[in-house]
Amino acid sequence: MDRQDCGLLALRPRQRIVSVWLPLWATDRLRRELGDAAPPSDVPLILAGRDGSRRVALAVDLAGRKIGLSVGMPIAKAQALFPGLVVMDARPDADREALERLALWLQQRVAPIVAVDGQDGLVLETTGTDHLHGGEAAMLRDVVHRLQGAGFTARAVVADTLGTAFAVARTTKGAVVVVDPGTCAEVLSDLPIGVLRLPPETVSGLTDLGLTRIRDLENAPRGPLALRFGDGLARRLDQAYGRVGEPIHPIRPVDPVMVSRNFAEPIAAAETIARYVGLLASPLCVELEKRGLGARRLDLMLHRVDSAMQVVRVTLARPVRDSKYLTRLLSERIETIEPGFGIERMELFAAQAEPIEQRQRVSALIEEPTADLSGLIDTLVNRLGSDALYRVVPLESDVPERSVQRVPPLAPVTEASRGPDQWPRPTRLLSKPEVVQAVAELPDQPPRFFIWRGIRRKVKCADGPERVFGEWWSQDTERTVVRDYFRVEDTNGERFWLYRAGDGEHGETGSQNWFIHGIFG
Repeated sequence: MDRQDCGLLALRPRQRIVSVWLPLWATDRLRRELGDAAPPSDVPLILAGRDGSRRVALAVDLAGRKIGLSVGMPIAKAQALFPGLVVMDARPDADREALERLALWLQQRVAPIVAVDGQDGLVLETTGTDHLHGGEAAMLRDVVHRLQGAGFTARAVVADTLGTAFAVARTTKGAVVVVDPGTCAEVLSDLPIGVLRLPPETVSGLTDLGLTRIRDLENAPRGPLALRFGDGLARRLDQAYGRVGEPIHPIRPVDPVMVSRNFAEPIAAAETIARYVGLLASPLCVELEKRGLGARRLDLMLHRVDSAMQVVRVTLARPVRDSKYLTRLLSERIETIEPGFGIERMELFAAQAEPIEQRQRVSALIEEPTADLSGLIDTLVNRLGSDALYRVVPLESDVPERSVQRVPPLAPVTEASRGPDQWPRPTRLLSKPEVVQAVAELPDQPPRFFIWRGIRRKVKCADGPERVFGEWWSQDTERTVVRDYFRVEDTNGERFWLYRAGDGEHGETGSQNWFIHGIFG
């Protein structure tokens, strides 16, 4: 590659692609659907289907794989070898529909570009969106944690290319992997050629030639390989290394609210993009009005001439269909767009739309004006991220860390509150109680002194204990759990909220260790 080619490639912004692999999707989905009627997790489960005239295994769960069952194995042979296994009919159409619903859910929560990848995977383009979720590692952990909580085995890998993310997801042992930008070549080098998404007959032919690793394929002459296996082999290799682009066609909900515009000549100037954003926002709001809806989330998708895609996403605190207001919010994000060699198509998509509540206006003489903070909230959320702005509301719980929760800024006001006879709470509650070293007389005396973060503090006076019991009705492990809270003041006049884990007498009530949970102002 000459210097001019290198310069052209440098103009292209580096994309970040996530591959989510669900290796046990079909069996996990079926177990979730059956609920209590599903076979126990330690009983092998096979989903059977037809391969010509033969009845073979189309999916095998984890227990089945541990005893040697595999996809493609004849059902008769599997039942002969392992009489205790459970065989059920495969439902590929239901699996596909469920996978598409999952893709739409990820599109709402994580990134605007999400597509189904085969029968057991998803692909997301998260370029420029990971900061809204606390970084790439935190974003992937959240996705995997939620999928595992729903009963699905999952791996998630982010890399510069789909080929690299796909390959690592299917070879790594970790649930979450972040491939550093610019390291695709190093990561791919030692991986088997089978993860390049090549046809099985191509993989078999390359193996017969002694080409088993991607580095072997990369170093082999392309001419003879192209004559024997076709152009698809070189294309997959170049896509994995990022030498050529690979478009992702995102999934869309049924009957979406969307407008688009094609350009005879590619556009790139920020002023031109802003002008066309306004031209798209107006018909979008007209369509929203016809349906009685307002936009809660907008995705502006810009298709570049090099097959790459740029996305601008804005969220709104309330349903909106004011074209000037939406244009302003989108235009504020234009500086994040990398037009590259030009944009040939723009799409404006209402990724989330809700009915707009019609409220009859009373006479201005008797109606009390209310401040509308939605505009300020929309501006802050789209600059700082959806998780950066929230409101804290009370919950009905005696356990301090469960007595409040974060909600969107304009969420409805709840009625839960603490009664006037309740003990006071500190102005600052630690997100997680911290262990302190303390000396106290058991069973119900406050500490005489305690050491927190390396500083020894002598207690001058204290009030308590306030006994808090575990919520045994929600968690069996809390049936005997007890905490004794004390308000203490040290010799410097600082006041803290400490508790002992346990009642000071019985070991089953807690560890009897001391913790600091809050600080009084």
